[in-house]
Amino acid sequence: MHLYPATIAAVSLIALAASPVGAAKKTKRDTERDYYAPVVAQPAAPPANGSIFQTSIGYTPLTSGARATAVGDVVTIVLVERTQASKSTSADTNRNGSLGLNPPTTGVLSKAFSASDVAMGGQNSFTGKGAASQSNALTGEITVTVAQVYPNGTMLVKGEKALTLNRGDEFIQISGLVRQADIAPDNRIASTRVADAKIIYKGKGEIANASRQGWLQRFFSALSPF
Repeated sequence: MHLYPATIAAVSLIALAASPVGAAKKTKRDTERDYYAPVVAQPAAPPANGSIFQTSIGYTPLTSGARATAVGDVVTIVLVERTQASKSTSADTNRNGSLGLNPPTTGVLSKAFSASDVAMGGQNSFTGKGAASQSNALTGEITVTVAQVYPNGTMLVKGEKALTLNRGDEFIQISGLVRQADIAPDNRIASTRVADAKIIYKGKGEIANASRQGWLQRFFSALSPF
C-alpha cells in the first residue's frame, strides 16, 4: 500500500493535533478561572428504601433559614478590609575624646618635643531618623460558592468577580474558611470573619499598563546602584 505525500501530510497534522504537544497550554488566567469556578453540588440518588427523609441528602433545621451549609451554596462576602500601619525610628549618638601630655621642659627631650606634638583629640557623632506609614482600604461585595464542608462545620468558600470596563478588566478573587455560625440570616458574612483569607484585586488593560514602568526603565532600575 502506497501513501501519497498529501495523505502523509494530512495524517501527520491529525496526529499532531491529537497529541498533548499539539494541545494548547493553559495560561495563568485559565488556571485562575478553573480554581475560582463555581462549585455545583451533584446530589446522589437516594436509596430506594421508601423513606421520605434521606440522611444522605443532608439536614437543615428551620432555625438556620437560608444560610449556606452545603457544597454549591452561595455566600455573600462583604469586603470591609482596612489596614493601617506606621513605624518610626530615631537615633542620636555623640562621643568626644581628648588627650594631652606636657612635654619635658628640661633635658634633651625638651628640644625634641613641642606642645603641639603631644596634643590629641577626637570627636564622633551620628544622627539617624526613619519613618514609614502605609494604609489600605477595600470595600464592596462579592458572592462566592461553598467548595468544601469539613467535619467540624467549617466551610471552604471561593469565588471571583470579573468586571470588563471600556479600557481594561478588573478581577476580584477571594478564598478562605468560614464558620456557619458567623453567617448572618441574610446569608452575608464580613471579610474580617474569613479565616486564611486570600483576597486579590488586580486589573489588566490600558489603565493598568499606563501605571506600570516600561521594560527598559525597569531594566535600568534593577541595575542602578542608587
